[in-house]
Amino acid sequence: MEHDKPPSDSGGLQPIRFWLPLGLFLAFVVYLLWAEHRVHFIQFLPFLILLACPLMHVFMHGGHGGHGKHGKGGGDET
Repeated sequence: MEHDKPPSDSGGLQPIRFWLPLGLFLAFVVYLLWAEHRVHFIQFLPFLILLACPLMHVFMHGGHGGHGKHGKGGGDET
């Protein structure tokens, strides 16, 4: 039977074994990019801030229930 198998000895460490090296590698890559290309990043920082405005507008509208339902006394409610 399937449920008679003993539990594996991983102890829930499988996600850590995947994400920790990946996170360390990405941190190292970001550091190298920052160290070598700092001037280029700072040069385009105002454009990245301007790009964040429409992205925040698109992704932050999901929490208020959509448009057209502003106000409590709507005439369509029965």
